[in-house]
Amino acid sequence: MLRAAICLASCRAHGGTIDDALDSAVAIELLHNAFMIHDDIEDDSFVRRGRPTLHAEHGVPIALNVGDALSFLSLGPLLDNAHRLGHEVAWMIMHEFFEVVARTIEGQAIELGWMRDDVFDLDERDYLQMVLLKTCWYTTILPCRVGKLAATGSLGPKDHVQFGTYFGTSFQVRDDVLNLDGDLSEYGKEIGGDIREGKRTMMLLHLLDAGSDCERREVQELYRRPREDRDDAAISRVIDLMRSHGSIAHAAASSNGLAGAALAQFDAEFGHLPDSDDKRFLRELVLHLAGRDR
Repeated sequence: MLRAAICLASCRAHGGTIDDALDSAVAIELLHNAFMIHDDIEDDSFVRRGRPTLHAEHGVPIALNVGDALSFLSLGPLLDNAHRLGHEVAWMIMHEFFEVVARTIEGQAIELGWMRDDVFDLDERDYLQMVLLKTCWYTTILPCRVGKLAATGSLGPKDHVQFGTYFGTSFQVRDDVLNLDGDLSEYGKEIGGDIREGKRTMMLLHLLDAGSDCERREVQELYRRPREDRDDAAISRVIDLMRSHGSIAHAAASSNGLAGAALAQFDAEFGHLPDSDDKRFLRELVLHLAGRDR
């Protein structure tokens, strides 16, 4: 419930109460789980949070239906906002959600398109733009913005966007690193799953740039294979190349650097607010997630 917690903490840091943001936080959590169910189907992932994914355990039709249900049910708490916050603020929060859902779906479409079309002519700017759309807007930007809106009833177009961008990108890059270098018992997802799924990560782009022509062709050939032909030995070979060329270390350092930028931006955006447990929680969460093992 990371995203819901960020929303509640942002609201209280801005002078609101848990009740002011509770409906929005519930909606964020419902929407996140809907995204994860559909994402696991699209990626054909079989493990999440250390347990079988919903479609692996119950089949794709049931998982799709549950994902659709969660997406629809997330609208209910947003409508309930009108009772506590008033119709105008409730509508502003609803608008934020719709804008973010559109961006998230666009980011997912970009990533799926790269995988489907065997796109390798990418650089880190392309990756970071995809992460901004797919991850940052609904993971960190939306919870911070909605928390402020629920607390104060007002929101500027750029409020918490920069902080959320640095914070969310650091979170995603760290997640990509753990997918290759994590402990399965801690990480809770399949190690090397991003390679098996053919995802374009910061580590892959770094390897394609740093590796020899022969290694570049070898890696691209693996990524062009059908998923079922990307066996464990081939995935281990790519991970070894990423280690030897410093690709994993580069991504880990980038995550740390983005966390540092997020802290500086946090001080710029939240520094004027009174000191509180919630304000400290948000700041310390940046470092916790950048150094996490799962």
